[in-house]
Amino acid sequence: MSSTGADGIDPDQGARPLMVLVADDNPADRMILRRLVERLGHQVHEAEHGQQAVELFALHSPDIVLLDALMPTMDGFEAARRIKLHAGEDLVPIIFLTSLTETGALVKCLEAGGDDFLTKPYNPVILEAKIRAFRRMREMHQTLQSQRDVIAGQHAGLLRDQQLAKIVFDRVAHAGALNDSCLRYLQSAYAMFNGDILLAAHRPSGELHLLLGDFTGHGLSAAIGAMPLAEVFYAMTAKGFALRDILLELNGKLGRILPVGIFCCAVLIELNAAKGLVEVWNGGLPEVLVLGRDGALLQRVPSSNLPLGVANRERFNPEPTVMAMQPGERLLCWTDGIIECRNAAGEQFGEHGVLQAVAAHAGRPDEVFDGLLDALAHFHGSAEDDISLLQVVMPERELAQAILPAALGATAQTGQDWQLSYTFRAAAIREQNPLPFLMQTLMSVQGLRSRAGSLFTVLSELYSNALEHGLLRLESAWKQDSDGFAFYYQERGARLQRLDNGWIRFWLDHQPVAGGGCLTIECEDSGAGFASPGTSADYAGRGLALISALADEVSFSAQCSRVRVVFHWSLGHTDPH
Repeated sequence: MSSTGADGIDPDQGARPLMVLVADDNPADRMILRRLVERLGHQVHEAEHGQQAVELFALHSPDIVLLDALMPTMDGFEAARRIKLHAGEDLVPIIFLTSLTETGALVKCLEAGGDDFLTKPYNPVILEAKIRAFRRMREMHQTLQSQRDVIAGQHAGLLRDQQLAKIVFDRVAHAGALNDSCLRYLQSAYAMFNGDILLAAHRPSGELHLLLGDFTGHGLSAAIGAMPLAEVFYAMTAKGFALRDILLELNGKLGRILPVGIFCCAVLIELNAAKGLVEVWNGGLPEVLVLGRDGALLQRVPSSNLPLGVANRERFNPEPTVMAMQPGERLLCWTDGIIECRNAAGEQFGEHGVLQAVAAHAGRPDEVFDGLLDALAHFHGSAEDDISLLQVVMPERELAQAILPAALGATAQTGQDWQLSYTFRAAAIREQNPLPFLMQTLMSVQGLRSRAGSLFTVLSELYSNALEHGLLRLESAWKQDSDGFAFYYQERGARLQRLDNGWIRFWLDHQPVAGGGCLTIECEDSGAGFASPGTSADYAGRGLALISALADEVSFSAQCSRVRVVFHWSLGHTDPH
């Protein structure tokens, strides 16, 4: 009676015998089924009614149940329901034994949990075929359950790894200045580990650096570059590096460590509230919108650069767009997740959705951020990517505060007696910013740390005046409006790249005195001299006039190509600037 495959081999040969539960109130029918099943090599347990069938199932956990529909004490329908409930996720086929032929009765068998029928009188060939089929189905189900459990375990492990990585990353990424009053942002992650990244930190002289980034992909694959990105951003900002230098280092580092196909679209911003200036670099993200005090659209900064980690140093352009911004004006930027949200019809929210939301709140600038989020929710967007939205408002200039750098360790001496001289020639001036190097040297004197904000500002102004006016011969008078600023910084970049001779020299002298110390800084350049305090018309009152306000003593050479600045410090002194 046993069947074989096309090659003459029994497909069940070598398989373990099944345990079959036969439940029928008719002794003759039970005996016939028992003999048929045992001839197929399987074990049999018999039940006289539904209640006994349920009890035997709980006791022996059979592989297949042959169940009569109509029995005393408990019929087959109720017994099937209880057996299925007891089996849980395990597949236990129930074959109803019935002489019923009405459609309604057969449907009732299926609804009770039955998987098939065997009609009386029993056909041995059909019975064997059904048992073979359900054996294969049960084995396949068990294989799927086993694979599911393995996958579930691996998934749980991956989630634990992501949770740990997210904890570490959040502690790194959120260690900056995201709580600054001029910022408002929203980040909504499509995956546990957000492919979007938002960083904020202050330079020692007070400028605010921001990075909004979007790594390709989601989860850990999207975040493998996030932690080194944050590490470089925070470390270089804390040391006073300019946006251009940070961009070069970020692009180089990501290019070295990221595999092909992983990169970071990003917007980097430097907000200089004291000067009323903003620098924006856009590499691969949607346009950055510049909104006026009334919320009207003033300007767009499109993506004109390759994402971070794509181009080599020769092809990478680190020059940002420089704009003048008045207090109350704001920047609005976002990642692709905003414009790629779709509604039920499959339509994208798109850039036009953003512009419509901005236009709808003209005259109400403080409502633009919430208005855009409301428009997105009203659109019924379904997130297909990480969503990040950032608003940056230019604060009042008098609110700009220089942020002091963290202490560089407790081992520095309060008094050090030294004198150093550094000369930066044209090649070095084109490629790097010497200020972080100088600041690191000065911060080795513990007593100078409390005046770090003033020191960095003075060094920045000395270097800027020596470079821009002494060597590059730029005119401050050009910076009268937004167009003038754009022209000034375009010309600065062009002339800097062409610079092939000249030098800027810093001479530092520190002497300890009773209760403190005295620091002398001299800055000299090889140019024809730069603007003096009496003739300075630098934007926002900066320039040499600011140096005079911050330092204790200032003097100039006759040609104004050399400036001498003196700082006196004492223990317990705090920097008022």
